[in-house]
Amino acid sequence: MSEHHSAAEGHEHGDHAGLTKGKIWQVFGILLLITVIEFIIALYVIPHGMMTQKVGNYIYIALTLLKAFYIVAYFMHLKFEKLGLQLCLTVSFIFIIYFIVLMLIEGSFLNIHMLHNS
Repeated sequence: MSEHHSAAEGHEHGDHAGLTKGKIWQVFGILLLITVIEFIIALYVIPHGMMTQKVGNYIYIALTLLKAFYIVAYFMHLKFEKLGLQLCLTVSFIFIIYFIVLMLIEGSFLNIHMLHNS
């Protein structure tokens, strides 16, 4: 029984060999740094006129997507999955973002168009 248990443990650690405690803390540090940058932009840069709200929003979106990448890749173990699954999820994610952008553009067009007609 103990031989089977140790063999299963070795296999489990082999699948996720790249995810060590040190790597978890490194990813946590990166996520913390990104969050601190977001707070600095929100509390200091934008209110003091160093950046417009529109540019700040684009930076927030980019930083949030970067945080989402790290969370999905390391804490949800996608980085350790097969390439086919990674590509399938990545392509789906790109299409979702594409459709969201299209809806935002189309929604803005409709609102502007309605304001000019009235």
